[in-house]
This record gives sequence, C-alpha cells and structure tokens, in this order.
Amino acid sequence: MHKKILGFVGLMIALTITATASEVPIIGTVASKCIITTDTTGIYGNPTIDKLSTAPADGGVMPVIRYDVFAANAYKAVISTPISFSTSPTLSDTVDWVGDTSVSRVSVAGMSAYDTNKRVYNNTTEFDLTFAGSTWFKSSSTATYGVGKALPGGTYRAVVVAECIAL
Repeated sequence: MHKKILGFVGLMIALTITATASEVPIIGTVASKCIITTDTTGIYGNPTIDKLSTAPADGGVMPVIRYDVFAANAYKAVISTPISFSTSPTLSDTVDWVGDTSVSRVSVAGMSAYDTNKRVYNNTTEFDLTFAGSTWFKSSSTATYGVGKALPGGTYRAVVVAECIAL
C-alpha cells in the first residue's frame, strides 16, 4: 500500500513539474530598409477612340515610383504594369495591354545601370537594387480596345503594383 501511495505522490510531483513549465515568447519587429513612395500619379490620355495611354505624346502622364533603399544589395524592385482595369465602364470586347518600366532618375550615378540589368517577363520588371539611395522608376501603360472600336465613356482606372522584395 505504501508503494502505491509513494508511486502516486511521485506521479503527482512529476505532473506538477510538467504542469508548471511555460513557453516564453520572443518577439521582434523588423522595419524594412526599402520604402516605396508614389512620386507622380499616372493619367491616361485618350488620343484615339480605342486607346488609353500614359505617354505624354498621347496626353497622358506616366506614373513615377520612388524607391528609397538604405542597404545595398539587400532588395530588388518588382514593378508590374496593368493587365486589366481596376474600374471601368462595362466593356464588351478585349483590351490589349502594353507596358514598360524604366529608370527615370537616380541619386547615385551607378544606379543608371539598373535599366541595363533589368529582367522583364510578362508585365513585370525586376531591378536588383545594388546601391543605397533613391531611384525613381517610370511606367508606361497603353490599353487598346477591340479593333478600332470606341471605348465607352466613363472613368478608367488601372494600377501599377510596386514591391520591394528582400533578397
């Protein structure tokens, strides 16, 4: 009987020891050393009945995005031009999209090589941000509706997506 009581007491002590164990969290916050800012909002010009374009020659304004990078060789800029409208009147035909992104201005002379070394796929352009400093990227966007078909009247909006990806 004493063995059973001692065994029971031993079990209770073991359970008490495990029951008092606790996990203590460690929390940390990392602030990105890459900041993206809209420098210029884009505007579509409407040079022909079937076309919207951000090209200045077409009455548009190209959007400009500024990347401020505080650590060299730690990030890449990934910028995607539109492939659809975020809002528009109802469209009954297809829209053909063409877009491009390039360096507009730099704070460090070596950043001008970003255009030479960029990678382009589908509607996305990637730039390795190999210098600390500020780089301004401009994106063009052209949407052509149907085949010579007039765009319906209304407001058209599309979005350039700018990301800063840690390497």
